[in-house]
Amino acid sequence: MAGRGCAGRQDDWQITVAFEAGRDGFWLARWLQARDIEVHVVHSTSVAVSREHRRAKTDRLDTAMLMRVFLGWLRGERGHCRMVAIPTLEQEDAKRPSRERESLVGERTRIVNRMKAALARLGIRGFKPTLRKAPQRLDALRTPEGVPIPPNTRDEIRRDMVRLAVVREQIDVIEQARLVRLEQAPAAGPHAMVRLFARVVGVGLETADMLVQEVLSRNLRDRRAVARYVGLTGSPDESGKRRREKGLAKAGNARVRRGLIQLAWRLLRFQKESALAQWYRARTDGPKGARKTTMIVALARKLLIALWRMVTIGEVPAGVVLRQTP
Repeated sequence: MAGRGCAGRQDDWQITVAFEAGRDGFWLARWLQARDIEVHVVHSTSVAVSREHRRAKTDRLDTAMLMRVFLGWLRGERGHCRMVAIPTLEQEDAKRPSRERESLVGERTRIVNRMKAALARLGIRGFKPTLRKAPQRLDALRTPEGVPIPPNTRDEIRRDMVRLAVVREQIDVIEQARLVRLEQAPAAGPHAMVRLFARVVGVGLETADMLVQEVLSRNLRDRRAVARYVGLTGSPDESGKRRREKGLAKAGNARVRRGLIQLAWRLLRFQKESALAQWYRARTDGPKGARKTTMIVALARKLLIALWRMVTIGEVPAGVVLRQTP
């Protein structure tokens, strides 16, 4: 917390509060804003720390360091730290369906893999526990020795099948609720972006909703800020004559980064004649072409910027095919 104003005039002082972004989210920042208190949320990775191998770290030292960088930022020296945009409660809540669905899809994969592993330990392969009639076919399974599945293992698999059915039902509920929201307010804010983005051939509604809610609906300054928010910028290591690239910074939204890599691969399949796909093939085809896994990251970055321009200024990427509106 800091105060600023004219010395000797107490009525001109203003309370300014700053704290690091963390697990508690932004509720405190919104609570303070509602009471007309100036508040800033500091991006924790933007605060420079000592590069010594072993350094003292206490709450007292962290608070003193945060106060120093915040006072420098208030003086107009923006290089001291960076501030996080404080989202509204509605903006935070809009991200929950996509994030919950991602968590449920991961849980579904873990349950299926656990059932397959239990059957593989008994020498049973080829059985698909994801089929609707899998619970009825479980009793008929036999091991290579010709004996049925042991009772404890069979009961464990049945319980996993019940969990799988619950997870599937919850995923369906989330997807149906999203469709209802889009139909009720098709032109409201981010919903219009989702509908426009979903018209791109090869892009599903889930991907469109995730990218819009996580990054494309944010008020980002320029294309560099868009790529930096997702973590698709490089991290060069230059010292003297040494020049080498250490890979992606990976300091941004990992959820969006994973989705963009998958979307870039789909772009090469469904948008083969687009300018982005041709740019990728021109650099990877032939004996001297670059590695495809390396260039797919560059394609994902270019794709993100193209989609950002599409939903902000309406510029459709060159060669991209859109679905016809119903």
